Amino acid sequence: MSATMSDPADRSGLEALRHQLEHLGPVVVAFSGGADSAFLAWVAHDTLGPDRVRCVTAVSPSLAPEERADCRALALEWGLRHSEVDTDELADPAYAVNDATRCFHCKSSLMEALAPAAERGMGGQRATVVLGVNLDDLGDHRPGQQAAAERGARFPLVDAGFSKADVRNWSRRLGLRTWDKPAAACLASRVPYGTPVTLGTLRSVTDAESGLRALGFRQLRVRHYGDTARIEVPAEDLPTVVARRLEVSHAVHAAGYRYVTLDLDGFRSGNLNGQLAGGSLVASGGRPQ
Repeated sequence: MSATMSDPADRSGLEALRHQLEHLGPVVVAFSGGADSAFLAWVAHDTLGPDRVRCVTAVSPSLAPEERADCRALALEWGLRHSEVDTDELADPAYAVNDATRCFHCKSSLMEALAPAAERGMGGQRATVVLGVNLDDLGDHRPGQQAAAERGARFPLVDAGFSKADVRNWSRRLGLRTWDKPAAACLASRVPYGTPVTLGTLRSVTDAESGLRALGFRQLRVRHYGDTARIEVPAEDLPTVVARRLEVSHAVHAAGYRYVTLDLDGFRSGNLNGQLAGGSLVASGGRPQ
């Protein structure tokens, strides 16, 4: 299933990634099922072989059920060596308080969960944990990347010079169905900084977004503001939401929200990070990026 391109220069990006993976040896891929981690998992599997790659999905209330199901489906489709581990970041008060360092604590929990698989290794060799971080991710507030790096994780896509567009372009050329999969950040990212993350809050967000996906909306966010839900969809989908407002409203009310609002600015990944500009939500000793 390896890619074959006629122009050697055309293969340089993919070959650079393969080289990075070969240098690392056995790897444990943090496999969320998104476009980035799926691409990394496929290339690692294709480059190193099934006996040197383990794909692990961290399961917690912050993972949408649709994403968990798709991880399992992709693993079956591609023959990946796949397993799941439970993480319990909600039990950590430093995570649940939801200040600007939340992602740091989340990735710390992830790395602790993946450590046993890395230590067991494959073929008598300890494995390296790899994450599907790309160059575009480096410009946003993502303290989780620092937490992962401090615990030994590597970012092969960054080392090989892959942007988000590169990941999607190569995924399409390789025939991977994830090439145009909408971004799906963890569900806690729907909760404004300073508002505690609770199991009930994540369930409300999960149910609301699942209800909207059942109506056919692919790219969306439901931002949680107490009893108010703020829906974000791409600008081109705004007329459809308005035209189907009764169905949309019903789906979100069914998730427990009293008020349903539509953000006329449209979908913006990571837009809640804008409130960090003043720095007031960065906890003492935090690690903002």
